[in-house]
Amino acid sequence: MSKNVSDLLVEMLVKAGVKRVYAVTGDSLNPVNDAIRKDGRLQWIQVRHEEVGAYAASMEAELNGIGCCMGSSGPGHVHLVNGLYDANRSGNPVIAIASTAPTNKLGTDYFQETNVIKLFDDCSKYCFMANTPEQAIHGMQGAIQHAISEKGVGVLGLPGDVASAKVKSVPSSDRNYFPKPVVTPGTEEIDQLANVLNSNKKVMLYCGYGAKDAQEEVLELAKRLNAPIGYSFRGKIFYDKDTNPYAVGLNGLLGTRSGYAAMHEADVLVLLGTDFPYSDFLPDKNTIVQIDEKPERIGRRAKVDYGYAGDIKASLEVLLPLIEQKYDDAFLKEMRKITQDVEKNYLSYVDAKAKEEAINPEFVASVIDNVATDDAIFTVDTGMSAVWAARYLSGKKNRYLTGSFNHGSMANAMPMAIGAGLAYPDRQVVALCGDGGLNMLMGDLMTISQYKIPVKLIVFNNRSLGMVKLEMEVQGLPDWQTDNVNPDYALIAKAMNIKSFAVHQTEDVAKTIKEAFAYDGPALVEVFTDPNALAMPPKVTFEQVRGFALTMGKLMLNGRGSEVLESAKTNMKYIKELF
Repeated sequence: MSKNVSDLLVEMLVKAGVKRVYAVTGDSLNPVNDAIRKDGRLQWIQVRHEEVGAYAASMEAELNGIGCCMGSSGPGHVHLVNGLYDANRSGNPVIAIASTAPTNKLGTDYFQETNVIKLFDDCSKYCFMANTPEQAIHGMQGAIQHAISEKGVGVLGLPGDVASAKVKSVPSSDRNYFPKPVVTPGTEEIDQLANVLNSNKKVMLYCGYGAKDAQEEVLELAKRLNAPIGYSFRGKIFYDKDTNPYAVGLNGLLGTRSGYAAMHEADVLVLLGTDFPYSDFLPDKNTIVQIDEKPERIGRRAKVDYGYAGDIKASLEVLLPLIEQKYDDAFLKEMRKITQDVEKNYLSYVDAKAKEEAINPEFVASVIDNVATDDAIFTVDTGMSAVWAARYLSGKKNRYLTGSFNHGSMANAMPMAIGAGLAYPDRQVVALCGDGGLNMLMGDLMTISQYKIPVKLIVFNNRSLGMVKLEMEVQGLPDWQTDNVNPDYALIAKAMNIKSFAVHQTEDVAKTIKEAFAYDGPALVEVFTDPNALAMPPKVTFEQVRGFALTMGKLMLNGRGSEVLESAKTNMKYIKELF
C-alpha cells in the first residue's frame, strides 16, 4: 500500500537514529507534523525560534551522532541558517527539512517563496530540492548519508504538495549506508614521523576535538617524549584534567602564556586533530607536523613541514611502537612551571574582593567548576563567558564542553543546552550565558519551561557586550553602543515557571549556585558581574597596549573619567599576566 511522502520521511529519520525534531510547525510543514504525530516514535519539540531548533539539533548531533530540525516556508526555514552554519562548521550531522511553496508556484515570487538551493548551499554538505515524490525520498536518503559520512548538514527542500503526495517505496530508501573506514598514514610516512619525533629534543603536542577519542594514546605518546600537551578550546575538556601531568593549557585568543610558550619553544610541534584558526599565535620557525582525518585542512593555518591524513587514535596506535623513550624532561618541567604560575594568577582573580554588582566573573566560573558534577555537560556563549569557561572549567572524569567555537555566534549556549538536556536528561547540563546572548533568543526559555528540561542557566550579567567592548578598546576606539539595558532575567524566568535566583554579592554566589544545581528542574541564576573584567591573551602586542591607552585618553577627554578610574582599579590585577 502506498504511503505519502511525509510518512516515509519519518520512517527514514527513525531508522537513521533521529530521536526528536526541533521545529515551529505551519503551512507547508504541516504534512510532516501530522506524519510525526501518527507515527509516534519521534518527539516534536516546539521551539519559539527556528535558530534555537537548529542549535539544539546540532548539540544533539554532536553528542549522539545525528540531529534534526525543520522550518516552514520562507521565514521559518530562513531562521535555521545561523544554527546550521554552526553545525556544518562544527562537523555535526544535522538533517534539516526546509518546507516551501507548492511546486506549481515555484519561480513566480510566490508568498514566502525562497530559493532553497541558494539559501542553504553554503551551510550544508548536501542540499537538494525535491520536485516530485520520488525525488523527496532520494533526497532524504542523500541528506542522511551526506550528513553522517561528511559530518555536516544535509538539507531537503520540500514543497508542501510533495510532502502530502502519495509515493511508492523507493529501492534502498529504507536503508542507510555508513561505512567507517579507518585511515592511517602509510608505512613510509609513519617511519618518517617516528624519525622526526625521535631525533628532536623538545616536542610539543597540540590536541583538538579530532583527538577526543585518542586520549590514552596521546598521553602515552607524551610520556615517551616527555612532551607538554596543549589544546584548543574545543579539545580542552578532554585533556585539561588533574590526571594529565603533561597539560600546559590553551593557545590563541583565550589561551595562556604557558600554552603559547610551549608551542613556540618546542623544536617540533605536533598538531593532532585540530584546525586551530588563529595563525598569528602559531610559530613559524620550528618544525610542524599535522595529522588530520581531512587532508584538505593540512597546512591551511600553519607552516606545516610534515602532513599526514589519518584518524588520530588509529594513527598513534601505529606510531607508538616506533617511538623511543626520552629521558630528558627539562623542557616539560619548564613548561609545567609556567603553567603553575599561570594557574596561581588565575586563583588570585578568584580570591580578589569585589563590590556589590561587580562580582569577579572568574570567581563565578570557579564555583561552577567546583560544584558541577564530574559528568556535567557545559555549553558556553561566545564572548566573555567563553573566556571564563576556558580559564576555569576543567575536564574531571567525563565532562563535556562545547560552544560556537568555529562559527563564533552569540546566543548559542541556551539553545545548545536544550539539545543536551533532552538528549541526556540524567546528566547535569550547565549553560554559561552572556546577557547579550540571552537577550537575542530569550523567548526559548519558554521551551525549557514547557518541556521541563532540567538545565541550569548561569547568566553573567555585566550589562555590556564585553568582548566587543574590549575589541574596540584595544583598537584605540572609545566603546560605543556596547552597553546593555537589561531586563530582570530572574523575574522573567520566574514568570516562565523556571526556578530563578539573582546574585548581587560575592558571598551569595556559592550557596546560590549549589541550590540551583540541586533543584530538580530547570533553574536560572543571574549574577551581576564586573563589566570591566579583562581577558588577557597569551601574547599582547605593543599596538594593542597603545590602542588601549589611547582609548582611555579619549574617554577622559569626553567626560568619562569615572569609567576610566573604575576600569583602572579593576584591571590593575591583570597587568601581571604580561610579565
